[in-house]
Amino acid sequence: MMPFRLTRRTALLGASAMVLAGPAALAQTPGVTVTEDATTFTLSNGIVTAKVSKASGDLISLVYKGIETLYGEEGGHPYGYWSHDVKNATRIETKLTIDPRMNGGTHGEVSVKGISGGKKMGSGPGTAAGGDVEVDIELRYHLGRGEQGVHTYCIFDHPPEYPGWTMAEARFAAKLQPWLDHIHVDALRSGPFPLLKGDKYVYSHVQSENRAYGFSSAAKNIGVFLIVTSPEYLSGGPTKPELGAHGEKPTVLMYWRSSHYTGANVSVKAGEQWTRVVGPLMLYVNEGQTADAMWRDARAKLLQEERQWPYAWVNAPGFVNKAQRGTLTGRLAVVDPLAPSGAGISGRLSVGLAKPDYEVAGPNGNTRTIGWQNEGSWYQFWAHSDDRSGRFTIPDIVPGTYTLHAFADGILGEFTRADVTVRAGEKLDLGRLEWRPVRRGRQLWEIGTPTRSAREFNYGDKFFLTALALQYPGLFPDDVTFRIGQSDPAKDWFFQHTPHNEDPASRYRDFFGYTGNGRATPYRIVFMMPTQGRGRATLRLGICGTGAATTLGFTVNGKETGTLQLPGDGVMTRHQIQARWYEFEHSFSGDLLRAGENMLVITCPSGSLNSGVIYDYLRLEMDEDATFA
Repeated sequence: MMPFRLTRRTALLGASAMVLAGPAALAQTPGVTVTEDATTFTLSNGIVTAKVSKASGDLISLVYKGIETLYGEEGGHPYGYWSHDVKNATRIETKLTIDPRMNGGTHGEVSVKGISGGKKMGSGPGTAAGGDVEVDIELRYHLGRGEQGVHTYCIFDHPPEYPGWTMAEARFAAKLQPWLDHIHVDALRSGPFPLLKGDKYVYSHVQSENRAYGFSSAAKNIGVFLIVTSPEYLSGGPTKPELGAHGEKPTVLMYWRSSHYTGANVSVKAGEQWTRVVGPLMLYVNEGQTADAMWRDARAKLLQEERQWPYAWVNAPGFVNKAQRGTLTGRLAVVDPLAPSGAGISGRLSVGLAKPDYEVAGPNGNTRTIGWQNEGSWYQFWAHSDDRSGRFTIPDIVPGTYTLHAFADGILGEFTRADVTVRAGEKLDLGRLEWRPVRRGRQLWEIGTPTRSAREFNYGDKFFLTALALQYPGLFPDDVTFRIGQSDPAKDWFFQHTPHNEDPASRYRDFFGYTGNGRATPYRIVFMMPTQGRGRATLRLGICGTGAATTLGFTVNGKETGTLQLPGDGVMTRHQIQARWYEFEHSFSGDLLRAGENMLVITCPSGSLNSGVIYDYLRLEMDEDATFA
């Protein structure tokens, strides 16, 4: 098989080609104006003109220097829109929330608010025909002097007298002009559109990592990008992948809550006062000599927007200004006496604050635990640090009581600390925090690196391609045999562990997955032991994705040692390399390990090619003094 190469690769962000205008130069540009008629608001600043529908809150036009960038295609929802709009409202209120005549033309903002009044609001994917949830919704659009695009945000307000509910999928989307013929998602997926064959999920990305993405036209030298300024209003934390582009026609999306990749939960109880601000985000239009130049400029624009966060011009219920936010600092000290190369942080450290875990009612009356990886009702605040001493700072935190979570590349597991209260304007220093990663004995071997992703394994850099289960038999006709100390994870460990297809009639179908079944697939791990084993051995598995639910089987030197049931989360059929991260353990008697060569086999059972598992990391540990029951 020929190696896969994109037509155009994009370099990582370098120096921006954009020269930021100073206050004096900005003052010479035309001021913002807002006009209205019976059905629309129009915001303009001489560069862009945005038109907003009073009936829906949709952005029905975004003209840049005389060129319309939005597309009103037939069928589906046209232009720019929030899936939870105001169309079903009992009453719609429209107003000018920032009057540019009062600030010298610096800013203008309009609002379209729908009062539920007992009607269900929203029509996003997965909603019922009559609407989704009873909640008041306010959609705002903001334009600043000299800006090359419009900001938008959505304010949800659930008064205590409204009933409880669980929200379906929720997003902002913009249908763009078909002449935008280059797509820009991340460093692996930037080039002529459609860049990849397959369904829309080939363009999914880790949404907190890629927050400037969109489309451009080298022929017209114009690009249109979504700038997602802050990840705090996204769901699922910093490792959550999500759909960023859509279909065969240029469309950009910001899913702040979805069912994809195990999804995220947004539930509100009857009697609960709940307010949530999603955004502001920006629909940004730029110019450039090449498609890559426009994408580089969009990423530079994201950095500029980040420096302004939280935006001083936002005055809305539920949005906390900078003076009222807090800062958290500390140092995470790793204590791990059994670490073979010594304890410490050798890779990126991720530290975040999230609402404490809580229970919600499931569809069958059962309860479900909601943690940071599937939480969407509340804000999360995360920061990444490359400081090897473990120092971290989380800025701009909305006051509240949270659970602190931390994980780091190279360390299996997660650190947590409950009841961290951040107050308005406070700079809270937690000092030294001691993290003792779990160990089940001394380490015998490891495969991969704990990163909550399978990117370091074979084909891990091509995870977004479709039909990979059909390619596996040609790459590994005799399945995986991995020799500890000799094999290379990047060459010898295929990142998806699926049934082995032997049916030439098996096919991959966009959106639906595979038609065929495969035989059981053993992954063999061969390793040496200097002496006879004893006590209890534990295989520890970091798993960052699955297909359909499956059951792994284990043997050690030919003896069956049990099975492990894994949930299904659809990561493999939606072309991703990570989603919700799980840690599992499989223990067996250390006596099964012998001096000399040993073989541990993990078997994915026969069945649908849509089933299987994606490993982040595997490690075998042995406690010679423990008793295996």
